[in-house]
Amino acid sequence: MSASTEAAIRAWAEKRRLPQAHLQRWLELGEADRAALLELAVRLNLRTAQLATALDLLDEIALRGGHSLGAILRRAELRSIVEGPGSGPERAHATLQKLRELRFPALALTLKRLQERIAALRLPREITMLLPKDLSSDELRIQLSLRSADDLRDALRALEQRADAIAQIAAILGGEQRN
Repeated sequence: MSASTEAAIRAWAEKRRLPQAHLQRWLELGEADRAALLELAVRLNLRTAQLATALDLLDEIALRGGHSLGAILRRAELRSIVEGPGSGPERAHATLQKLRELRFPALALTLKRLQERIAALRLPREITMLLPKDLSSDELRIQLSLRSADDLRDALRALEQRADAIAQIAAILGGEQRN
């Protein structure tokens, strides 16, 4: 193990108060994987929980796909996020989202299809449909932003006109229907 890489990892872990179990998992990786994860952590200024989540997701992706962590992190779709524009926190969030998509491709596809169905409804700006984060529940939320009684009547009319399509989205969330 490169002494400088190990020292940098330990310094990062101490500064962020990374739990010993996660530090140990990190240090047990191969040299290239340790260095790639360190680069990600430093470049995106990851928080402790983000590093733990990234490590868990990367381990699972590597296990399922037979690739090293470093190879996963070198993928163009991830590099474009890590090296792309935006603030560190934005890029960190986007990187974790992409890792979740890679880990759970069927979930990502279902989420995309639901978002497309919602967009196809062409709801007025007063109506927002909110899917549960990571489709972790079967609850579809509909939020109304109203300024007048007319806005309310218009929003309710728009929802009524789209009731069947909204019911289909709810059924997909509830597992009653394939998307």
